[in-house]
Amino acid sequence: MELHFLGTGAGMPSKERNVSSVALKFLQTGGEIWLFDCGEATQHQILHTSLKPRKINKIFITHLHGDHLFGLPGLLGSRSFQNGEESPVSIYGPKGIKAFIDTSLNISQTHLTYPIQVIEIDEGLICEEEGRRVYAKQLEHVIPCFGFRVEEQAQPGKLEAGLLKKMGLPPGPLYQQLKEGRDITLEDGTVLKSSEFVSPPVPGRIVAILGDTKYCENAVELGRDAEVLIHEATVLHELAEKAAEFGHSSARSAAVTAKRANAAALILNHISSRYHKEEKTLLLKEAREVFPNTQIADDFSVFPIEKLSKK
Repeated sequence: MELHFLGTGAGMPSKERNVSSVALKFLQTGGEIWLFDCGEATQHQILHTSLKPRKINKIFITHLHGDHLFGLPGLLGSRSFQNGEESPVSIYGPKGIKAFIDTSLNISQTHLTYPIQVIEIDEGLICEEEGRRVYAKQLEHVIPCFGFRVEEQAQPGKLEAGLLKKMGLPPGPLYQQLKEGRDITLEDGTVLKSSEFVSPPVPGRIVAILGDTKYCENAVELGRDAEVLIHEATVLHELAEKAAEFGHSSARSAAVTAKRANAAALILNHISSRYHKEEKTLLLKEAREVFPNTQIADDFSVFPIEKLSKK
């Protein structure tokens, strides 16, 4: 998995940061992309990356504020001209997302060349396919806003094929039976136990991507034991009380959430335009005092999941 940040600013675009959008790229499935939020000009941001709109097959919208979804009609329309034909897209979001999409496409007479499915979500399991599940929980913002937890199922352990070959057992159906967890009995009566030739299952990875929120327990639950938690850090903690009035978090609050969730890594985004490039170190420093393995995302930052959790 890779995380590609397309927009990391709060509220409105600035010279340094566009508004919210992050892509989760699955390298093991041919570069499939899930997009989380689609603020204004997201498709312009994509032009400066290696990401291909035709690879986007799921879009998750955290909430219906414009800085998180005004780029959606344009992206959907342009995708029809970018080899997106016959490649369906599923869109998940709060109640009202379907009316927004239908209205914007109908009034602009935008005709898509591929099917879309719009799912208005509530809390709980919202998507399950190909060994992956996505859960949603409502956060604490000024309008209904969700966070998402992407879970992979555990992967089977590795078969110690070299050990079997040393025993004189050639590759074949018996290898598969052992890998599937079945013990086998050889012709001479020898019993080979699967547990002795297959390593333990590899736990599935967990990625938590949150929308706008002040501190809340649901954010902690979404990030529980995650490889990475993506959390907004609109302001420094000196402005936390004011930010909370508008349903936003400070960098320190994000770090507290990550620590209580026992996440392996934290990435800060949704940064106020008051913090210029040289001032972002203040946000990072504040968070790292609570949660050392913290990074801050800039537009076009790319984070491989495996490297994040090992820092």
